[in-house]
Amino acid sequence: MTITVSHLVKSFSPGARVVDDVSFAIQPGEMFFLLGPSGCGKTTVLRMLAGFIRPDGGDILFDQRRLNDVPPQHRNTAMVFQNYAVWPHLSVYDNIAYGPRTRKLNADSVHRRVTEALRIVRLENLGPRKPAELSGGQQQRVALARALAVEPDLILLDEPLSNLDARLRLELRGELQRIHRETKTTCLYVTHDQEEALSLADRIAVMNRGKIEQIGPPAEIYERPANEFTARFMGEINIIEPDSSLARQLNVPPGKKVAFRPEAAELAGDGIDIVVQRTVYLGSKVELLVKTSSNQELKLWSREMPAPGEPVRFHVPRARLIFL
Repeated sequence: MTITVSHLVKSFSPGARVVDDVSFAIQPGEMFFLLGPSGCGKTTVLRMLAGFIRPDGGDILFDQRRLNDVPPQHRNTAMVFQNYAVWPHLSVYDNIAYGPRTRKLNADSVHRRVTEALRIVRLENLGPRKPAELSGGQQQRVALARALAVEPDLILLDEPLSNLDARLRLELRGELQRIHRETKTTCLYVTHDQEEALSLADRIAVMNRGKIEQIGPPAEIYERPANEFTARFMGEINIIEPDSSLARQLNVPPGKKVAFRPEAAELAGDGIDIVVQRTVYLGSKVELLVKTSSNQELKLWSREMPAPGEPVRFHVPRARLIFL
């Protein structure tokens, strides 16, 4: 089933559009991300797809079926929230069985779906337990299993890993990727975390102030951002103003604004003169804060650790320059 959002608009007060003419399509089996800073409208879009909020304009289509006025319980979607939202008084099994039971499935069908969902999220032996006996990561797996058990046309994930610590986030990220590959369920995933989006998404829509700035695969969004907002939001980047002395040293055509990621720079004996201001050891890399002869500050990543005050040189391969 193809999910199509066409020219979606939503305002919560006169003259202040939270969602402003947003359009995209999610292909069957795709993991599609809405990525952007807090307040950009991404969660409002998700809630409109869920049916919790009615759009002021535009269309929401599941294949050719228009769902703007269809209540949530008739959309065949499932939600996974950031705070797990599992019922503490029910066992893991009964939490997962809740959706299939409300759809009036017989006991055998309910049991089959719950058993399969527990297998997929690798909680086969925890069905009798209560949520209070589980870790945060296990509770989020229960929430995901509950969503899978209703066999939805679309799973809506609202920052599902944000309440977990760094180690668990990495672990669950890998599990989400595995589960999606196994089930091929269509997903809309909302987050402000660039690493989550880059590591999990089939495609990403970057949002800013209610509008979509760019849609594309993760590598395209990171390596070929369409504009300065996307370039800055997707990670560390050095922006070089047009016609500056550094732009000329990088052989940038007149009038062109260019940028490069810190990892694109290479320390080299025949490059551009810089002076190291500060070094930060980050394990897999060394972060260098440097200044050019024209006093522009840059951030470079390297395996080397020159001392603060040391003059060095760098160059950026032309293929790694980003033209904005």
